[in-house]
Amino acid sequence: MAVKTLTIDGKLVSAREEQTVLDAARDAGIDIPTLCHLEGVHDAGACRLCLVEVKGANRLLPACVLKVAEDMEVTTNSERLRKYRRMVVEMLFAERNHVCSVCVANGNCELQDLAAAVGMDHVRYEYVFPVAAVDVTHDRFGIDHNRCVLCTRCVRVCDQIEGAHTWDVAGRGGKCRVITDMNQPWGDAESCTECGKCVEACPTGAIFRKRSSVAEMRRDRKRLEFIVTAREKKQWVR
Repeated sequence: MAVKTLTIDGKLVSAREEQTVLDAARDAGIDIPTLCHLEGVHDAGACRLCLVEVKGANRLLPACVLKVAEDMEVTTNSERLRKYRRMVVEMLFAERNHVCSVCVANGNCELQDLAAAVGMDHVRYEYVFPVAAVDVTHDRFGIDHNRCVLCTRCVRVCDQIEGAHTWDVAGRGGKCRVITDMNQPWGDAESCTECGKCVEACPTGAIFRKRSSVAEMRRDRKRLEFIVTAREKKQWVR
């Protein structure tokens, strides 16, 4: 297996040729913020928070889908990137109706954590205040589109781990929404296996278990990673 040597933030790093810059950086103890990335499923490059500077490139590149290359020089934490990431987080808050104080994921939300990490103490952009529905037709779960950040984790987990492909994305631009079974109410989605993997994958309070109150949502990300690893290594425990 070929090994590539690259420089990340001035540090020499060795990585397998199939690794991404994000994986190589994390293996080297260098943190790159992400939102749509989730261990165990393919990356989509949707959130753009992991953009990095690469010497010789005329644009910022997403670390989660960028393969390592020999002698690549990567910068992950410049002033330009810090400003860009704060802008992205602010736009995510402005695009939907995020009210942390009444959210089931308050205190356990990746978007909330990112806001603190990038130093966001206010939003400089005009709020869109879209009319976004809450679907609680499912017996066990619900989805609040006000809190969805369109990371597509639920779509990828349902497709690549559960194999049901109940979730998908419909619409364009500001009208994009995640949907179930060709835009049927979740409770009417015949393909749904009620496994709850989408609930575990969601980074915010958008997909939740019913009867969860404010700040009660807790998720076990390792459950999804375990399923993938056990499947690949044929280590199922009966």
